[in-house]
Amino acid sequence: MTHNQEITPKFHPELTPPLEELEAQERHLVFSQFTYDDAWALGSLLVEMARERQAPVAIDIHRAGQQLFHAALPGSTPDNDAWIARKRRVVERFGSASYLVGARFRAKGSTFEDSSRLNPDEYAAHGGSFPINVLGVGVIGAVTVSGLPQLADHRFVVEALEEFLHKG
Repeated sequence: MTHNQEITPKFHPELTPPLEELEAQERHLVFSQFTYDDAWALGSLLVEMARERQAPVAIDIHRAGQQLFHAALPGSTPDNDAWIARKRRVVERFGSASYLVGARFRAKGSTFEDSSRLNPDEYAAHGGSFPINVLGVGVIGAVTVSGLPQLADHRFVVEALEEFLHKG
């Protein structure tokens, strides 16, 4: 190895997906209904996926102000529960994924924290909370993951919703 070669490659953070892609996810990932059993099945799918990947996450599903599912996997901390609450409040307030809300502020040349006028101790427009949108009803809750980098949290939830909603 020469002195110019690096032992570890430089980390290149992923770029925010285009707003159009994030908005299309929300249009595509819509439920015909969302029951207690659906919350259990979706939450269980997320837990299974997290265990397979050894992801140190906490998972939460809320509907109409009621917690229907919660799991904390090894490596997660109480701080993840605080992040879940802050991200979920963004979905409840804006009716959109927490990551999309943050991306919309960034697209305008600002940040959620600087421009939303909301308390950052209560609201976080970071990836990981996605609306539970029921066809003909609207947003009734949120499914939230915390423990990975924000784009990874977002993609993790989207992947689970894709599998859950589009299984045979």
